[in-house]
Amino acid sequence: MRIEYNFGLENVATPCFSVESIEGPHKLFTLATLLLNVLSSKPQVNVIFHSPNQADLPRKVEQFKKILASAPSSPTFRLEEGSTGSLGSSYYLWVTVHTS
Repeated sequence: MRIEYNFGLENVATPCFSVESIEGPHKLFTLATLLLNVLSSKPQVNVIFHSPNQADLPRKVEQFKKILASAPSSPTFRLEEGSTGSLGSSYYLWVTVHTS
């Protein structure tokens, strides 16, 4: 499903993003570049990782962290893991990316 919308980030206190972990590394690279652009104007963003494979979530978060840290213009950041759970056969993990 694809939803397109248009609004300014200035209207959002904490931007939120979603990534389906089973789609492969290309999704993590796309998400990382998007977040780097958003983090230039926001002190934090929330990301929900979701997958039918619960064991996949921590691994994907670690890969995502490596991608963010590798950027030449990456700000100093820390990841804070939040709520985890499941809905049917899909598992999720919330992560907040904070910049200093």
